[in-house]
Amino acid sequence: MTYHDVTIMGGGPAGLAAALSLEARGLSVAVLERAAQPRWAEPAFDGREIALTHHSVSVLKELGAWDHIPQVAISPLREARVETGRSNHPLTFDTQGRGVEALGYLVSNHCIRRGLYLAASQRPGIRLLGGTSTRHIRRIGDEMTVVHGGGEITSRLAVGADGRFSQIRRQQRIGAVMHDFKRAMLVCRMAHDLPHHHVATQWFDEGQTIALLPVNGGASSIVLTLPVEQIERLRMLERDAFNTEIMQRVGGRLGNMRLVSTRHAYPLRGVYAHRFAAPGFALIGDAAVGMHPITAHGFNLGLKGQEALAQEIGAGLARGESPGSLSVLRRFERRHRLATAPLFAATNGIATIYTRDEPAFRVLRQAGLRVADALAPFKSAVTNMLMDRNRAA
Repeated sequence: MTYHDVTIMGGGPAGLAAALSLEARGLSVAVLERAAQPRWAEPAFDGREIALTHHSVSVLKELGAWDHIPQVAISPLREARVETGRSNHPLTFDTQGRGVEALGYLVSNHCIRRGLYLAASQRPGIRLLGGTSTRHIRRIGDEMTVVHGGGEITSRLAVGADGRFSQIRRQQRIGAVMHDFKRAMLVCRMAHDLPHHHVATQWFDEGQTIALLPVNGGASSIVLTLPVEQIERLRMLERDAFNTEIMQRVGGRLGNMRLVSTRHAYPLRGVYAHRFAAPGFALIGDAAVGMHPITAHGFNLGLKGQEALAQEIGAGLARGESPGSLSVLRRFERRHRLATAPLFAATNGIATIYTRDEPAFRVLRQAGLRVADALAPFKSAVTNMLMDRNRAA
């Protein structure tokens, strides 16, 4: 048996970021990750491109992870467009008048994970345990004991950060609202002849939703949402036939396109935990809130969640409270719920309206985009949310 102030179960971005944030406040942290150490340290490309807000970039810089991300892997996002149908007025967002070069920055998920791992591996107060699965957790008095394949760790706080299908959440008997969108998304990189000018496009076409995310090197990340069986067919399709079909699906807007990466498929399910905290226990990342990717805000909310947890624990320590104190964790829970509940509900509503193809929904989408594009205060508010340049207190 070993002792650490905090044990985090799940070594993804939220778990590693939380470890760095808590260690910076003087706490010793153990991170348990099911993936073997080599695969954890050097994660493979998984197709996902993360749209980082300015706030998230500042968090990654503060945690020491940003310096480990190659500059060539950071693609500025200078404009965002939302379209519906084949020839309709787009809703556009840009940085005009804000004195910055980009709305945000696109970085591959595996690069972020690697940067956070390298930063955590260099911190003396963090112990990284790869190839380690949690068997169960028991609470004795004010301490939490995490039983894993290699022994036991006793801590003042245990944190679940093992994704939206969290086993840790279920072990703690915490339920969740789950919304199955009956769709899957295919993600991959494709090179193309025409320039993207660092413009991201979210396109709601009949029968499909496509996101074109600009990355460096004359390529874009393609995010295609379709029924599950169609996604599986495309994932297995021969390369030349795949290229041809994707060019048809995007209307030839990027010229000739060719697959330059592996293809990955993910089910679309939203998750919102009934509780984010219990005595000696907290949920963060997708284990707490797993967003539909339509607003590209899930990762940023995950970073904010771990930041809120660390800040509330830091404030509690200054008052003489334990990291696992229920009063500390309730303050974190209230704060994170206020930040996520409205956006989770709005995102699910948008995903429903913009992915249904009945005539009434198509008319509503077209009218909505025209009205929204004409409303300067609305566009300014959405742009500010997309950029998120304000650091939390």
